[in-house]
Amino acid sequence: MIDVTAASEHGYTVNLSILFSELPLLERPAAAAAAGFTAAELWWPFGEDHAPSEAELDALRKAFTDAGVQLTGLNFLDDLTRGARGTVSVPAEKDRFRANVPVTAALAASLGTKALNALYGNRVEGVDPAEQDALALENLVIAAEAAHAIGAVLLIEALNKPESPDYPLVSAAAAVEVVDKVNAATGLGNARFLCDLYHLARNGEDLAAVIDRYADRFGHVQIADTPGRNEPGTGELDFEDLFARLTAAGYAGRIGLEYRPAGGVSADAFEWLPREHRAAK
Repeated sequence: MIDVTAASEHGYTVNLSILFSELPLLERPAAAAAAGFTAAELWWPFGEDHAPSEAELDALRKAFTDAGVQLTGLNFLDDLTRGARGTVSVPAEKDRFRANVPVTAALAASLGTKALNALYGNRVEGVDPAEQDALALENLVIAAEAAHAIGAVLLIEALNKPESPDYPLVSAAAAVEVVDKVNAATGLGNARFLCDLYHLARNGEDLAAVIDRYADRFGHVQIADTPGRNEPGTGELDFEDLFARLTAAGYAGRIGLEYRPAGGVSADAFEWLPREHRAAK
């Protein structure tokens, strides 16, 4: 078992798009609650459907409220189910993304969700990267304003190049540069860096240096061990040290568990984390 004392004051939020995925979506909040969690997060949960019906939205709301689990984070339309890595910078998805923004914001507002993640999107063959970046900034401004209207932050995430070779934000510095551009454009200051330690480690970054340099820009932290993207203790990362560094750097937010269970059963993938630390603070 890992000593999580240094990060115990944060509380944890379990990503129900990757954990408990052996269950139907609407059963996952209750499963998380049974495992001792009171907070959860989701990638965009409706696949390619950027504007699900009210009945579908109500069913998801009910699953969380009935389970007594807080939805703490939600992706805007990400198209992960069809191999994309977001829609923000993709010209062909401009209308779908913009139509999705109010849907996502309304769902988040109804559940008290205070963090919305906008995955940047892959480079598109034959499209000028500068054109994609300009579109991304336009779309991220729209997303940041929608997030601000419900008292939420907008998260910008770096992914890892081995798994997402066409995704342009594959370093902390690249993601923070976008964060700064969005904040400069809106004047709202609510764009933040989603620091996923797994992705950064797969990119070969010095995680201690990232924490020291950018902790004041963090809007959320997610974890998985590397290289297998399984629970802490199954790979190469020293989570005791990383948690201590996060605390020392002043990060006071939650820590998102975004990993695959090494044994294939999600309920068995939390032995590293004492039950008394699983509830959100």
